[in-house]
Parts: sequence; C-alpha cells; structure tokens
Amino acid sequence: MSATTATARPTRNIESLTERAAALLGGTPDDETLRRYLNGLSGVDAVGLEARAADLGTRSIKTTSKVWALDKIVELIDLTTLEGADTPGKVRSLVAKALNPDASDQSCPRVAAVCVYGDMVPIAIEALGSAHGDPDDGGVSVAAVATAFPSGRASLAVKLADTADAVSNGADEIDMVIDRGAFLSGRYGVVFEQITQVKAACVRADGTSASLKVILETGELNTYDNIKRASWLAILAGGDFIKTSTGKVQPAATLPVTLLMLEVVRDWYRATGEKIGVKPAGGIRTSKDAIKHVVTVAETAGEEWLQPHLFRFGASSLLNDVLRQRQKISTGHYTGADYVTID
Repeated sequence: MSATTATARPTRNIESLTERAAALLGGTPDDETLRRYLNGLSGVDAVGLEARAADLGTRSIKTTSKVWALDKIVELIDLTTLEGADTPGKVRSLVAKALNPDASDQSCPRVAAVCVYGDMVPIAIEALGSAHGDPDDGGVSVAAVATAFPSGRASLAVKLADTADAVSNGADEIDMVIDRGAFLSGRYGVVFEQITQVKAACVRADGTSASLKVILETGELNTYDNIKRASWLAILAGGDFIKTSTGKVQPAATLPVTLLMLEVVRDWYRATGEKIGVKPAGGIRTSKDAIKHVVTVAETAGEEWLQPHLFRFGASSLLNDVLRQRQKISTGHYTGADYVTID
C-alpha cells in the first residue's frame, strides 16, 4: 500500500480550522487574544485530578478482560526508535517486530505504527511492504518526528523543511514538538502559528495530509494549568493528536497528565462534535501501567477512543512486557483466577 493511501482517514482541514479558531477566540489568534482565552479556562484542581487518576489506577479487571486489554494495548502502540545511532538494519528489525510481535503466537495483533526519524521513513515503508496501511484497518503506519525533535530549537523555516522532508519521504503521521520556551513566556501566538504552518506542511501533493501529533513536552510545562492551556492551544491550531512527551525529558507520560489531556479532548468533543486523539509517550513500560491508561481512556473520553486514530502509546519497551503477560495467560499461569494481578 502506498504512503498516500496508508492514512486514508481525513485529517482536519486547515482553512476551516483557522475560521473556527477565530470564531471561538473572538478575534485573530494573536498573543493577546489567545492569552485572554487560555487564561480564561478553569483552573485545574491538582488534588482532585491526582485523586481521580489514583482511583482509576486501582481498578481490577477480570482475566477475560485482561486478555482483551493486552491485545488492545499492542494494537495502540507506536513502536519507536529515536536514537542518533539508528541504522537501516535497526529500523528493519523494528518493523519486523511491529508486524510479528510474538513469533510463537500468530494470534498476537500488529502494532499501530513504527515511529522513526524522517530520513528512516523510506526504509520503514519498504520493510512494511503490503502491510503498510491504516492501523484501523489492520495495517501499520509510519510516523516521523519532526520540527527539530526533541528540543524544537530551530527556526520556523527549518521546522517546516524538516516536516516537508518527512512527508515527501512518505510519512503517514508527523509528531512535532512545540516551542516550549515561547509557550512558557506567554508567546502563544508564536506557538499557534508554528502549529498551523506545520499542519499545512503535512499536506501532500495529491491534497491528502499526514496526521499531525503535537508534542507538548509536559515535563517542561511545570503545572497542570499550563498542560491544559497547551492542550487547548494545540487543538485550536490544528493538531489531530495531542501527545505528552518526546520521551527524552522526565517526567514524561504520567497517569494524571494523560487523564487531564483526555478531559480536554472530551470537552472539545462535547463542544464541537470533533474527536481529537491523545498519545501518552515515554515512561509507560509495563502492562500494569498501560492497562491503567486503557481504563482511564474508557472512563474519561469513552471506549470509542480505544482505536488507533484516537489513542496511541509511544513506547519502545512496553511491547516486551505485554508479550510476557500474554504468554503467562496462554500457558495457564492465571488458570482459575477470576481477577488477575499484573506483574
């Protein structure tokens, strides 16, 4: 399947997005207008948020539900390699793992995507072959990080060239980073403009578009209020997904942060009827933690978000633990138990 058909699902139209943003903001999305709108959002009750996350994290699930949850987690993983030492051979090995996560169990589903640097996109597409496609339809897509990932410290021209290069290489999805320095200094208009221009750079020559995930790098935003504002800003500017982290900064994806971002997309959906995706990335290494996130998605945004075009895990090591847990169940390790504890 070609790169342009791999993501057949439509992404958000930039022209209509600009019009909607202006209507919601009551004016041009400059620093003053955005500051008034974002600072007018209700503050986050940190104690309440963390208590809700803790409660969701204690939910027990039956053995049969755990089997479903583990397979669902696999289907939602963006299997990732983002190192300076990445080689074509390493990317091919990553793709082989994505296509056949458990060689001893052919019932194991494929992951949603492989996530690589832009220059490795053609290697990943070639290795996927006919399996390159929409993960909602059983294919595996190719995501590329861009915009001077992970720091975002580059001119807009460089960020746009980085994005355009990844898209021309065949990327189905672009994971961009926001300018955290601009955001933290209150230059919201700069962040908004960069996201909208990167969104425009995701458009291919045939008029289709790569999906855009906007990485907030929540570990650098310092407060829940900032994370909430950045989430709304990214959605207003055109992001198809909001993503927690690059995986290069700690803390990365935490359950309270994921819960907060899910509450934002839920509220956006209630206000507009439009569904935006969420991607926690970095630090989710165990099945236990991943299942907590699955429960949180279902209880907050709704079970309909548990599909690849609306929720992803950004991970490199999570898959191995999920496979270990699946193997324990298949070998009867949990036989006779109504409820299971995850190592």
